[in-house]
Amino acid sequence: MNNNKEVLNYCPNYYNIVNFDFKEDDIVSDKLIKIYKSYIFSIDINNREEVNCLEELDHVLANYLHDYLFRSTMQKEIVTIKVKKDNHILQHLVDSIIKIFTNYEEYTTRKIYVSRWI
Repeated sequence: MNNNKEVLNYCPNYYNIVNFDFKEDDIVSDKLIKIYKSYIFSIDINNREEVNCLEELDHVLANYLHDYLFRSTMQKEIVTIKVKKDNHILQHLVDSIIKIFTNYEEYTTRKIYVSRWI
């Protein structure tokens, strides 16, 4: 049975991601969007782990579109991904993309303190 509408309920950024206008020579963005489309329509909607991963991937790619620093970091890091050749290549790629975002978020966020004027 086709669960595309149900899958899109978990992807609030789907249309922004799919319709993202990138430069012609930006191969990484093109591949990421293709991976995104392939992955979201291949998951089992009843598997909670896969749905969580889907939601994370949607969040990561939305940040990829809006955060220039993350986009440049992703373009540098994605070419270093090593994937095992087995039946779960797409899942390994998605996990690696999420891991890159997690590392980026962890190392680039800072605590900002509000100073008080006396």
